[in-house]
Amino acid sequence: MTEYGRGPGSEPWHPEDPLYGDGGWGGQEPHAAQSAYGGQPQHYPQPQQQYGDWGDGQQGGYDQGGQQYADQGQQYPQQNAAQQQYQQHAAQGQQHDPQGHQQHNPQGQQQYADQTQQQYGNGGWDTGAHPQVPYAGDPADPYGGQPAAYGGEQPDFYGTPDAYPPPEPPGRRRAEPEPETDWDPGPDEGEHAFFAGGGDDDEDLDDDSKGRGGRGDRRGRGGGKAKKRRNGCACLVVVLVFGGGLGGVGYYGWQFYQNRFGAAPDYAGDGTGEQVTVVIPKGAFGSVIGQKLEEAGVVKSAGAFVSAQATNPDGDKIQPGAYTLKKEMSAKSAVELMLSPKSKNNLTVYEGQRNARVYTAIDTRLGVKQGTTKDVAEKEWSTLGLPDWANTDKDIKDPLEGFLYPSTYPVSKGMKPKDVLKEMVNLAKDKYAELGIQAKAKDLNLKNPLQVLTVASLVQSEGNSKNDFEKVARVVYNRLKPDNTETYGLLDFDSTVNYLRGESKLATGSVNDLRKINDPYNTYKIKGLPPGPISNPGDVAINAALNPAKGNWYYFVSISADKTLFAETNEEQNRNREKYLEEQKNGQ
Repeated sequence: MTEYGRGPGSEPWHPEDPLYGDGGWGGQEPHAAQSAYGGQPQHYPQPQQQYGDWGDGQQGGYDQGGQQYADQGQQYPQQNAAQQQYQQHAAQGQQHDPQGHQQHNPQGQQQYADQTQQQYGNGGWDTGAHPQVPYAGDPADPYGGQPAAYGGEQPDFYGTPDAYPPPEPPGRRRAEPEPETDWDPGPDEGEHAFFAGGGDDDEDLDDDSKGRGGRGDRRGRGGGKAKKRRNGCACLVVVLVFGGGLGGVGYYGWQFYQNRFGAAPDYAGDGTGEQVTVVIPKGAFGSVIGQKLEEAGVVKSAGAFVSAQATNPDGDKIQPGAYTLKKEMSAKSAVELMLSPKSKNNLTVYEGQRNARVYTAIDTRLGVKQGTTKDVAEKEWSTLGLPDWANTDKDIKDPLEGFLYPSTYPVSKGMKPKDVLKEMVNLAKDKYAELGIQAKAKDLNLKNPLQVLTVASLVQSEGNSKNDFEKVARVVYNRLKPDNTETYGLLDFDSTVNYLRGESKLATGSVNDLRKINDPYNTYKIKGLPPGPISNPGDVAINAALNPAKGNWYYFVSISADKTLFAETNEEQNRNREKYLEEQKNGQ
């Protein structure tokens, strides 16, 4: 035995030995010391075993048969007795090698001086996890109660899977790894228990942490707090996501309910003083009209207009065109105003109306100088979208004549004459294509579609009643025949003379005087059709020109507003003229 109760053999120190780690820290194996009991060195059957150099972090010079102090549970009862025993060992230890003396005595004395009142167990470190059991031996002999000598059948605490790690030199000792815990401060330390994720499991973890003690607990608390705060943030994010989702579902659900079952948003009153012009296209129905009004700021919603139109008995009588309305009107007021002539800001081109009158009406509606639209027509007619077969004669007075289709157009201040004319031409072009003018020209022995349109304009101007249009068309075609022996290819129409004169009179003059007028449009002098249309014919006149009645009529005369007489010969025509003169006398 050495002065610390250890043999000189290779048995390593047990970590629970009170003096564990105090000897041999110089990096060399301690020398065998003489026994403190009788002055003779102790001899043991086990050979000595070197564990290496302390410089490599391993033990050296200890026997495997070392004594185990932790199993004894002994406690040094008082400091004086322990100090006395230590001094006795130190006195006898002078017989050892000086190097061994330096390794054992100073360090051993220091540990006895500092640790005489400490309890030892579990490797001699105070972990706070297990209470210490006092030694039950003689206070004067702390080693007297050991049950086994060196070489006995004691377990090797360094040779098992659960072995304690070898001791490190004092200069290389590191702090014990601090355990990671999930401990987290509760609401009393500044964090709400809900976001901290507190519960029964956390309380159990706190109890375990209290049993360990040491700096590891403090660091464990810090790490646990960060972790729990992350858990709290995650909970908050989940709450926000679900809350936002519920809010979105609620909002769109309310919008769906309002759109399907709720009343549509609407203004109140007759609107502000600001006026706006709204153009309603052809074929527009309630919802389309409502959308146009909503976009212009007249009504608050298209749905409100549709509802108001449905409740008005005349709501379905709203016609396409331009309307002058006020902004922010109630839907009911908007419907009523659109049914009133006061709101209509439209221009109507009538069947058989000449372009000269249409130009004047456009200038008036746009509020521009008279003659402005006529100048645009003369200078920019080729940019207005006329079909290829238009203006095929150099003697045509107005290339747009016959192409300002009779209809109602939205025309209001702020618009340009060119845009108005272009819209009229586009409608005429579409209508003529729909009626098939170009395809039927050859079947009627006409040169081009423009002549079909010219015949239709003559029928529109000469016919007194729509019921007579087909017969009038037949008269035109019969007079154009080369074998015509009644008029010899002359049409003799007063409407052409009125056109070239820019007039609309019944009494154009005597036939002899009319034949003296030298103008391509004078059908009393020039055989065949005039160079182009003399008006803007409507659908009925065009269809009559395309489908003339069958007959041999060359003459006709209207004796009243609803009665026209037709004749095949000149003699019959003279009798009909007498009837006409009688009607004129009776009418005066």
